Amino acid sequence: MATEDGARRSESSADRLTPVLRPVRAGNGFEEALEQIMQVLRLGLVAAGERLPAERELAERLRISRVTLREVLKVLGDQGLVESRRGRYGGTFVLARPDTSRQGAEEELRRRVDGVDIEDVLRFREVLEVGAAGLCAAEGLTGEGAARLRTALAATHDAPLGEYRRRDTLLHLTLAELSGSARLTEQYAAVRAGVNDLLDCIPLLVRNLEHSQRQHTALVDAVLAGDADAARGVMREHCAGTAALLRGFLA
Repeated sequence: MATEDGARRSESSADRLTPVLRPVRAGNGFEEALEQIMQVLRLGLVAAGERLPAERELAERLRISRVTLREVLKVLGDQGLVESRRGRYGGTFVLARPDTSRQGAEEELRRRVDGVDIEDVLRFREVLEVGAAGLCAAEGLTGEGAARLRTALAATHDAPLGEYRRRDTLLHLTLAELSGSARLTEQYAAVRAGVNDLLDCIPLLVRNLEHSQRQHTALVDAVLAGDADAARGVMREHCAGTAALLRGFLA
């Protein structure tokens, strides 16, 4: 039953991958395909228990052969990130990532930060996020775009605690995509994946989430009202909150 449910949910999950999956460049098909699918997993665009799109669809979207794709999926399977299942409701399913224990969370965070210029990552994220918010507000969204943004916001409000970060990522990624810049969306997906790796080491704080939700609502309201200055201001403050939280755990 669970497998059948995962198969049904995978149909809608394919749409979430549009901002991340793109045709790879000639010469590095395997490496770039692996990078992109890893990014999908790190961003949480396909949740644990859900099925990745069918091999034919993935291969077409990445413009690689199915042989190359199967090599990529084998690597991910060997790493314990996905598993292949046979049968009517078979396919490639995402496995749950092991939780970091509270006792080792600080050490794990420091390990992941080692060798990374975290201030540069956070600064780049802010530039992309603030820019996307400003573009969406200044240019205005279509009826479909506005509906997508409202839906993504509602999903964060309804999220169980364990699902919150994934849905938060989807909201921000939706905003980046609606900016109309494919390059911005691509760069944002990459930097957000890195930030998520760090946030995974930090406990979910209810107070912080409540504050974030108020900011999300104010952000979406500003974007839909076409107030670019307000949208940029709210997003800048929101990014500063995440940066402060990370710095606090690293202090």
